[in-house]
Amino acid sequence: WGEHMADARRELIEQGLERAAEALGDITAPVMAAFYARFPDARASFAHHASHNPERLEAEMVDNALYCAMTWFERRSEIEIIFDQSVPHHQHTLKIRPEWYGGLIAAMLDVLEPTVPMDAVDERAAWAALREGLVGRVMSNADV
Repeated sequence: WGEHMADARRELIEQGLERAAEALGDITAPVMAAFYARFPDARASFAHHASHNPERLEAEMVDNALYCAMTWFERRSEIEIIFDQSVPHHQHTLKIRPEWYGGLIAAMLDVLEPTVPMDAVDERAAWAALREGLVGRVMSNADV
């Protein structure tokens, strides 16, 4: 039953991502706007780590977040390993706070979720489970 549920959720997320892509196009700008609204001091970090082209780094980070969303229900252990390695690296080596890492994923979901029809109960539940899984896993790696 658990695998069937994961497959159903994966299909719902894929449908939602396709619908969002048609409705929104490139989500980098709205995701980064939502992220910087919550974490304004993160803008300087993007500029510091990619002084030659912070927009390219922003697009790369949004793409990475999308990849995690697309594969969470299909290859959860892969995404968990990525987070288990990447969150501490970002925190200790790059001085990127885990709240920023989780906040970028949350900002992406905040941009995508409003494209889900209000009456799509199962899809809304899949997005809620995705948010809980992704953001929860990121924050479980935080050294606080």
